[in-house]
Amino acid sequence: MEKPINTLRIASFNVSLYEKEAGEVAKRLVLGNDPQGIDLANVIQAVRPNILLLCEIDHESDGRTLSAFADGYLAQGESPIKYPYRWSIPTNTGLLGELDLNGDGDVELPSDAHGFGQYPGQYAMAILSQFPIAQDSVRSFQTFRWATLPGALRPIDPVSNQPYHSDEVWQALRLSSKNHVDVPILVPGFDPAAKHDDQKSKPRRLHLLASHPTPPVFDGAEDRNGKRNHDEIRFWNEYISQPNADWIVDDNGNTGGLKNDLPGVSPAFVIAGDLNSDPKQGDSLRSGIANLLSNPRVEDPQPTSPLHGISTAKFGRNEIRVDYVLPSNNLNVIRSGVVWPDEKTKLGEQIRATDHRMVSIDVQLPIGQ
Repeated sequence: MEKPINTLRIASFNVSLYEKEAGEVAKRLVLGNDPQGIDLANVIQAVRPNILLLCEIDHESDGRTLSAFADGYLAQGESPIKYPYRWSIPTNTGLLGELDLNGDGDVELPSDAHGFGQYPGQYAMAILSQFPIAQDSVRSFQTFRWATLPGALRPIDPVSNQPYHSDEVWQALRLSSKNHVDVPILVPGFDPAAKHDDQKSKPRRLHLLASHPTPPVFDGAEDRNGKRNHDEIRFWNEYISQPNADWIVDDNGNTGGLKNDLPGVSPAFVIAGDLNSDPKQGDSLRSGIANLLSNPRVEDPQPTSPLHGISTAKFGRNEIRVDYVLPSNNLNVIRSGVVWPDEKTKLGEQIRATDHRMVSIDVQLPIGQ
């Protein structure tokens, strides 16, 4: 019988593991001595999350980049940490469709991909877990159409006052610049419906809701990226609030938002990722992230670091909050934090391997209702 787990550490970390061409990251990492890989691994080993979402790590169908990082770096060194359960998440970045999205008469990478990318799999996401992933129950929304979202913010050309995209393009555009996935993770612990001690070994399902919305910049006055970012964030707001919505359709054709795993028992979830939106500053349409943070089913623990407060990334001189780990309100948050130590320390030097900082929370699973 597995020992019940009552406390979990969950983290999100944009690791900036991408290159200009496909396969280059994997070639770097497989040697086992890549400086960026070593520094990133040291940060993760210092925090030691049980469940970790990685943003901006190359995706391949065989997951070779993820495996090279997990086996050749995280599982090595003075403080190795192993993640036997992994998923390199398919992504829209660098995935070329048949649409001329920027209207230049050509269909080519990176600007005409479903998500901006110079090669298929660039800027993807991955999950590392010390507990089994219920792969048969994973829901992916990679092909979900933006126009399907009720009240979608369709970009408008401010000069002509006409839609920026043609109707044909608009009806084909995908919402996710990378993907939106609901990943149930089976954590040994209390079954919330259990009435006897002999049922306590049954695993709980923790739904990791992962995404990495497009940056709300690199566009024009039509603000197509800002509006897409807003609606990518808004998708989770709808998903956790509308279990029976027939317009929410995953890649397997299943409808509805997040449903109860057991009758009468609200699911436990964590929304995680680089959401590319700060509720108080920056270029995004802030109502998207503000509305998610104010959803009554969501708790915002507001992780901080001693020297940089609530900020999670540094772009030039600007420090902003864009990375999130947001638990459902039926999870008891014990502690939270942003990994941003003094730059004069060893760990402070290693975090410069990426322009983002890891965000983590420690939570207790609900024991019952």
